[in-house]
Amino acid sequence: QVQLVESGGGLVQPGGSLRLSCAASGRFFSINDMGWYRQAPGNGRELVASISSGGSTNYADSVKGRFTISRDNAKNTVYLQLDSLKAEDTAGYLCYASIVLERYESYEPIYWGQGTQVTVSS
Repeated sequence: QVQLVESGGGLVQPGGSLRLSCAASGRFFSINDMGWYRQAPGNGRELVASISSGGSTNYADSVKGRFTISRDNAKNTVYLQLDSLKAEDTAGYLCYASIVLERYESYEPIYWGQGTQVTVSS
């Protein structure tokens, strides 16, 4: 019923930038938190950044000051601006959204994008 379409990954040199986007479509009442996890070989999955429906943001310490998350509620889309990229940022980035399917429903399932690869290499 709900689909998250994720895009924006690619290959970039250290110090470069990328912008990821993730758009939700389908039938639902509202979207609460949105954000990205990432996972690289040898590393566990970590929460990179999140943003609430009201715009409150949280970042992993490793990306603070370099990444910026934002959202356009009218378009049901979340964005992640990645600046000053480092080799250690190389990972698969997976968008998520906590979605209320129907009004008054307390259960908020989490939906996932298909993932996009970010590779930082000189």
